[in-house]
Amino acid sequence: MLSEKYHSEINAILTKYPPDQKRSAVMPMLYLAQSEYGYISQAVMAEVAGILGLEPTQVASIVGFYSLYYDHKGGVRRVQICADLPCALHGADKFAEDLCARFGVKLGGTTKGGEFTIEAVMCLAACDKAPMFQIQDATGIHYHENMTVDRAERLLNDLKDGMR
Repeated sequence: MLSEKYHSEINAILTKYPPDQKRSAVMPMLYLAQSEYGYISQAVMAEVAGILGLEPTQVASIVGFYSLYYDHKGGVRRVQICADLPCALHGADKFAEDLCARFGVKLGGTTKGGEFTIEAVMCLAACDKAPMFQIQDATGIHYHENMTVDRAERLLNDLKDGMR
């Protein structure tokens, strides 16, 4: 359980908020949980909810809303393609379809070997630079704009081969 392993970290997070507002600690608590498990399971959502005095559905709604939280296991890197309407008008849907085809996965799936999960997200705030995506991995979040499928494939293969 998260509360047993990270007792002092949880207390440090909670001391940053007034006792009657501990629900405000939900995002740092989810970040802590995700850094431990790689994603946030239903059980972890329930545990975080219990610690903060929230309903599990309230925690689940936050996990579901933000593209930085994951409710399922995924690849070492998450390739998140912006697929909102402005990006779709700039070819994001076709870009996502073609990139998935190159890597032999369906959108939302993980490549063989577990290196990449390719998924669609809403609004990465670069509508004028679509198609674009962000890569989330252990080193942070990295944005890639004005992409073509060929350039994206080279970038991902370089990452897989440890060249970036």
